[in-house]
Amino acid sequence: MSCYRRAITGTSFFFTVVTHGRRPILCNEPVREALRSAIEKVRLRLPFQIGAIVLMPDHLHCIWTLPDGDMNFSTRWSQIKHEVSYKCRDLYEATLSLSRRRQREAPIWQRRFWEHQIRDEVDMERHVDYIHFNPVKHGLVKAASAWPYSTFARYVRAGIYAPDWGGNPACEDMRFE
Repeated sequence: MSCYRRAITGTSFFFTVVTHGRRPILCNEPVREALRSAIEKVRLRLPFQIGAIVLMPDHLHCIWTLPDGDMNFSTRWSQIKHEVSYKCRDLYEATLSLSRRRQREAPIWQRRFWEHQIRDEVDMERHVDYIHFNPVKHGLVKAASAWPYSTFARYVRAGIYAPDWGGNPACEDMRFE
C-alpha cells in the first residue's frame, strides 16, 4: 500500500495536467480562452492563488496556494476541466474508449493530474524554475522569455528573473528532478 502524506493547511502545490492522448491543443486560442475563463470562474467560488504557470501544447504545469484550512484542489481541477471540456466540446473529436463514453467525458483531458506538495522555499524555487524553463526543455523556444504562455514575464517584472534567464547556454544544462 502506498504511503500518502496529508497536506497541511495553506499549502502550495505543483501540478501537471495533461491532455487526452497528449493532443497538442492547449495553446490553441479557444482552449486558452476557455481555460482562463474556467480558472477565473472557479477562483470566484473556491479561491486559490496561482504562483506560476506554463501552458504547453499538450500539458500544463502550475503552482497553486490554497487558503488556510482548505486543501480541496481536486474539486477545483474537476470544475476547471469540466468547464473547458464543455466550452470546447465541439472543437475536438477523438475516439473515446467505452469507459470514457459511459462517463460522458470529452476528449480534452486525461482523467487524472499529478500533484506535489511544495515542502519549503528551495522546493518552491526549483518548481518555479522548472515551470518557466519547460518550453526551452521541450525545444519549443531557445529562451524562456520567448514563450508567451507562462508567468515568466511577471517574474521578470518583479525582478525575480533577469530577462535573459533560461536563454543562457549555462541554463540549458539545468536538471530538475
